[in-house]
Amino acid sequence: MADPAVSVSPYWELTFDADGDVDGRERDRLLKEVPQRKIRDLVVFAHGWNNDRSGATRLYSHFFEPVPELAPTARLGYVGVVWPSMRFSDEPIPDFPPSVAADVATVARPVLDMGSRHALLEVFPGRATVVEQIARLLDQQPDEGASLEEFGRLVRLLVEVRPQGPQTAFAADTLAEGVPESDPEMLFGDTATVCGEFAQALAEAETPGAASFALPRLWDGAHELLRQATYYAMKRRAGTIGERGLGRAIGQLAKAAPDVRVHLVGHSFGGRLVSFALRGLPKGVRSVKSVTLLQGAFSHYAFATRLPHDPRASGVLDGQQNRIDGPLVCCYSHFDSALGTIYPLASRMAGDSRAVTADFDIGRTLGAKWGAMGHDGVQAVAGTKTLTLADALHTQLPASGCVNIDAAAVVNRGGPPSGAHSDICHRELVQVVLAAGRVK
Repeated sequence: MADPAVSVSPYWELTFDADGDVDGRERDRLLKEVPQRKIRDLVVFAHGWNNDRSGATRLYSHFFEPVPELAPTARLGYVGVVWPSMRFSDEPIPDFPPSVAADVATVARPVLDMGSRHALLEVFPGRATVVEQIARLLDQQPDEGASLEEFGRLVRLLVEVRPQGPQTAFAADTLAEGVPESDPEMLFGDTATVCGEFAQALAEAETPGAASFALPRLWDGAHELLRQATYYAMKRRAGTIGERGLGRAIGQLAKAAPDVRVHLVGHSFGGRLVSFALRGLPKGVRSVKSVTLLQGAFSHYAFATRLPHDPRASGVLDGQQNRIDGPLVCCYSHFDSALGTIYPLASRMAGDSRAVTADFDIGRTLGAKWGAMGHDGVQAVAGTKTLTLADALHTQLPASGCVNIDAAAVVNRGGPPSGAHSDICHRELVQVVLAAGRVK
């Protein structure tokens, strides 16, 4: 297979399947060529929402483009992680200008367009009949009673299959003592109620305040239920691939090239993937020198020892930031409506924080308990520093611990339903990655 055309060199790709197994030829090539090339700093980027390898490669090429100018003397190498995730066609593409991305998403919700339909078939192989039945219901929008319940049943059939092998990484990002992991509650409650809540959240994301005055369009909410159920599966998958796949690969690289400094970067669910890679590092491996999360789509309490609202519960990655021989930097933006409005509602309805009652309105209280890294940064971790983007670019970042950077000055473009979630290809964010890793 020919090397992908990217803006930087040397560049490698690591492809993982849903169970976290890596393409052996790609891994072996990386382990052989990194020491041969005398690489000192290796930047490893994991995408989030995505449908194919070419889309991932375009993102990496666009994001990495400023690096040679910013660090002209650094002995750098680049790795793009490719993993089976899912992007619906009405979501922006990170490396496309907003006008181009808007042209791609020409089909209004709640129809399941052909692009999203093909993506579901790729991400959930063997579920063609279920996907076609879901698409038919969204297209026809029959009565909202029995048809919605049937829709909920089909969505459960689509996403409930767990990865094969030992389950070491769950979709929940906060875990209560003595409470077993279970499938998301949003898939087993009353479908009409769940769809109504999602429809209200969508109206709020599009026009703040509208949800209080308009009746919910339940089939809009049904489309969002499908999206969020799919993302629950992608969230679970990202943790599995990070821990069972990327973490092990970094350990193997540490043996093959012990002097190489690794810098992990993740966007959206890719942020969860690289964070779980810390949990999969072999004992004693200290080659990861920085982690940078760009609009991370997982709980802001993931690294917490105890949750403020429940002392029995902790983050699923409690203490894992200590596996980094450097800082964990979280870039966030309040313009990210995917993480500011929809994510906390979906997390609450998935039972992601099981010790807290579920009777909350969309808003500040809901976001505080079920918020995402990419909306307000790392929470409840002692010693976390918070900086504006301007300050981060003009002062030296802390050498260890968690660092929150408000990136809203550049991460601010994008319309509903995702807002600025994918607005990440900025020179300033590349500067943050280099500063976090002390790359010179």
